[in-house]
Amino acid sequence: MILTDEMKTWYGMVATLGTLGRFSKMPGTLGSIAGTAIWLAAGGLPVWAIAAAAVVGCAAADRYEKAAERADPGEVVIDEVVGVWISSWGFDLSYAVVALFLFRLIDITKPFPIKLFEKLPGGVGIVADDCVGGVIVNLLIRALHWLFFAGGLTAILGMIGR
Repeated sequence: MILTDEMKTWYGMVATLGTLGRFSKMPGTLGSIAGTAIWLAAGGLPVWAIAAAAVVGCAAADRYEKAAERADPGEVVIDEVVGVWISSWGFDLSYAVVALFLFRLIDITKPFPIKLFEKLPGGVGIVADDCVGGVIVNLLIRALHWLFFAGGLTAILGMIGR
C-alpha cells in the first residue's frame, strides 16, 4: 500500500488510526473493531480520555479532509473508535461486543437525529455523528439492561396487571 502525503502526518495517523482505515473495503467496521479491541485491552477508558480522543479526532479529521481534498474520506476511522468507546462507556467489559454490533447497526443506518450531525462542517461533522450514535447505543443498552436484567419487565408487567 502506498501512503499518501497526508497519511504520513500526525493528523493522518490519528484520523486513519495509524493507516488502519486503508486496510479494508469496510474501514468503518475495521475501525470499530479496533476501537473495541483497544477498549478491552485497556479495561475500559475514563470519560476524559474519550472526550480527548473526540477533540483530537475532530482536529485530525478536519485537517485530513482538507489535505485529501475529499469530504468525509472513508479511511478516516477515528470517529468510529470514539463512537464505539461512547457506546461501551459505563458498562462491564462483557458489554463491549454488544456495543460494537449495535454501534455498527446505528452507524450504517444513521437514524434520526444522526444524519443532522453528519451535515456539520469538516472534522466536527465527521466525528459528531458517531458520537451521537454512540450516545444512542449507550442509552439503548441501558434500557435493554434495565428491561431484561434489572427488573424493568417485571415492573411493567406488574403495572399492567393492576
